[in-house]
Amino acid sequence: MSLKKSILVIILVLLIDQISKIYIKTHFNLHEEVKVFDWFRIIFVENKGMAWGFELPGSYGKLVLSLFRLVAISGIGYWLYDSVRKKSPAVLTFCIALIFAGALGNIIDSVFYGILFSRSTGLEVATFMPEGGGYETVFYGKVVDMIQFTFYNDTLPEWIPFWGGEHFSFFDPVFNVADSAISIGVFLLIIFNKKAFPKK
Repeated sequence: MSLKKSILVIILVLLIDQISKIYIKTHFNLHEEVKVFDWFRIIFVENKGMAWGFELPGSYGKLVLSLFRLVAISGIGYWLYDSVRKKSPAVLTFCIALIFAGALGNIIDSVFYGILFSRSTGLEVATFMPEGGGYETVFYGKVVDMIQFTFYNDTLPEWIPFWGGEHFSFFDPVFNVADSAISIGVFLLIIFNKKAFPKK
């Protein structure tokens, strides 16, 4: 896949990611939700750290995480450039472009959202470029998440050993378009591993 096509993929993912995040951030109260289907909800949460809400401890934990993301995406960017230069298989270049776009989408939140938006609360919707300044400084922004697919949320049948009769929910994490792009890119690399990394 050419560099132009790779850049097009990145731009498309970033546009969908940032438009959806900005809309949710400026139209939803924190933790406000809309039930689309029994298994699909739009719910606004903010993530201070990495996947699954993991955070680095200490006052500088968030700064370290944001700087690490910048270093990591620089490496992914070079990997993408090198793959295009070497005319690697299209599936590899496409997957790297997805991963790069997803990582960049979340970096934008972490680096800039703190100075671009006011604080979101359960009673107040955030505003863009507030007069009094944002809710945090550069590198301390929170990542906006809004998609939740809970495929099972019910009591398990009694016949199931150990857990029968107990309440169980499957796949509760709330994520965003950027997370999806990263996950899809990694998943496709695993599925099409032989095509992405052909033996010479």
